[in-house]
Amino acid sequence: MNSLNFKSIISSALGMILIIGIYHFSFNNQNNTLKIEHISSSKGKNAVMTIDNDGELKPLSFTNTAEDVLKAVVHIKSTQIGNISNSRQQVSPRNLPDPFRDFFGDQFFRFESPRQMPNSPRIGTGSGVIINEKGYIVTNNHVIDNADDLEVTLHDNRTFKATVVGADPTTDLALIQIKAKDLPTVAMMNSEDIKIGEWVLAVGNPMGLNSTVTAGIVSAKGRNINILKEKFAVESFIQTDAAINPGNSGGALVNLDGGLIGINTAIASPTGSYSGYGFAVPSNIVNKVVEDLLTYGVVQRGVLGVMIRSVDGNLAKEKDLSQMEGAYVDSLLENSAAAASGILVGDVITKVEGKKIKSSPDLQAIIAQYRPGDNITIGINREGKQMDIKVTLINTDGNKSLIEKDSKKVLAILGAEFKTIENKLAKKMDIEGGVEVTKLFAGKLRKHTQIREGFIITKVDGQDVKSKEELIKILESKKGGVMLEGIYKDIPGEYYYAFGL
Repeated sequence: MNSLNFKSIISSALGMILIIGIYHFSFNNQNNTLKIEHISSSKGKNAVMTIDNDGELKPLSFTNTAEDVLKAVVHIKSTQIGNISNSRQQVSPRNLPDPFRDFFGDQFFRFESPRQMPNSPRIGTGSGVIINEKGYIVTNNHVIDNADDLEVTLHDNRTFKATVVGADPTTDLALIQIKAKDLPTVAMMNSEDIKIGEWVLAVGNPMGLNSTVTAGIVSAKGRNINILKEKFAVESFIQTDAAINPGNSGGALVNLDGGLIGINTAIASPTGSYSGYGFAVPSNIVNKVVEDLLTYGVVQRGVLGVMIRSVDGNLAKEKDLSQMEGAYVDSLLENSAAAASGILVGDVITKVEGKKIKSSPDLQAIIAQYRPGDNITIGINREGKQMDIKVTLINTDGNKSLIEKDSKKVLAILGAEFKTIENKLAKKMDIEGGVEVTKLFAGKLRKHTQIREGFIITKVDGQDVKSKEELIKILESKKGGVMLEGIYKDIPGEYYYAFGL
């Protein structure tokens, strides 16, 4: 008998002895009853533990939160109809500004048919979050911007047409509504309470895959990625490594209790797909925008009127600053609230209403939560000395009053917002006056003409128009066909647009 066979026999014998021993032990200790135990679920699924706000140890589980939040996250189909090949507002990857191509790839909301003919509808998809049982839904402005038709699909597969309540390009947020009641909702929480390293879930409809949940942590707060190019734009994103892809735009970022901490907005990726970084608008900013749109019909932005930079080691050395964080006042805008209150170039803003300011995005985020006319206390460091300054915020037009939204029915029919141009611009354009088209929504102008934002109306049916009030008065009395005549600031020649009221 060779050694290999001998070892095999010994191993087999030991195995039999071990089996007999275990069986004999179990048999004798179970009163001659052989017991077989069945486990209905794996005890290892909650092996990872976490500590709640009360310091209690609890199993880490996403299931209950995911189940609740999924019911309140919707799929949005945005359809743009008409000849969009000649429209400046068309959303095409080749026509996106460089920052949007860098962060969104082909587009952060997914196009279903990238090779469409110029006159065919262009369809994009995104996500939204139900925040009120009466059908109010928060999403991104870039999801619904320029849409002629919005269709919302709920988690239970019901579909509804949606209308735009209002939008704010400066934060890339929009509020839409569907005619439905008793809907599941997601409650907003204070995004300032979120801590770096905290578990979060991203819920949305990425890559055409409805009702998708991904998990990650808060990677950073107060991120400015220079994605929004609007004047007075606010960027103070929550950064997360929860997987976010095209189609997630407008979806929910929630904590483990299911509280809304942000609206997923952008990704940092060279390919347009997930590469480890996603960005969400904090819920505190979302809450302010929603309140303003519901209360005033337009976002009321309190403006400080400063050009700022985040303080770091290099800037501190360059400017001989005594601290390494805060928002450095690089310059003051004309007629700014900051200048009127005594803030100077070279000051470092360190606090707003007692809240610490570590960077310029921190300052943007906090100021964005206030309205024109609000009085706030700003802490500054001036040449090493700390002091408090009282500031009354102004609006984007330079005064302290709230901005009134035009409620004229004719403007809703046209689907546009207008403003009277300043005398300085009128002289530069060599015209006596005019009315600029500042924003286009779904309406007659976009549906029946190729008019673009920035068009300055000088005449209606041959009649001179010098103010927004004149324009409204003329249009309210019109029936049938209307001819708009005007110019663009950056394109030579006169342009005419005809449509029927």
